[in-house]
Amino acid sequence: VKIKEGERERVQAYEGVCIARQGGGINESFTVRKISFGEGVERVFPLHSPNIESIEVKRRGVVRRAKLYYLRDRRGKSARIAERSYTGGAAKPETVTPAETAED
Repeated sequence: VKIKEGERERVQAYEGVCIARQGGGINESFTVRKISFGEGVERVFPLHSPNIESIEVKRRGVVRRAKLYYLRDRRGKSARIAERSYTGGAAKPETVTPAETAED
C-alpha cells in the first residue's frame, strides 16, 4: 500500500487474512483483517486502486464460507485457518527406466 506523508510517498506492507471480497469488475474490493498490538484491524482495499503496489498470497486455507466475518468473534487457536495443501497441478507420471537384461 502506498502511503503519502507530506511530499514523500512510501510503501507499507499490510499482511492479514482476506475475510471478504465484494463487487465485481472495476468496483471490486476486498477486506483484510489483521491483529495489530492485540487489537483487530480491518481495512477495505479497492482491487484496482493505484495505491496498491502489489498483492501477494502468502498462504491458502481451507474454509467453507465466502465471507469469514465469524473470525471477528474468535481469538487465538480458534481464529486460525487450516492451511490447504496444494500440489501445484496434476501429478507427474514417474519415469520408468528399463531394467537391464541379463545376457547368457
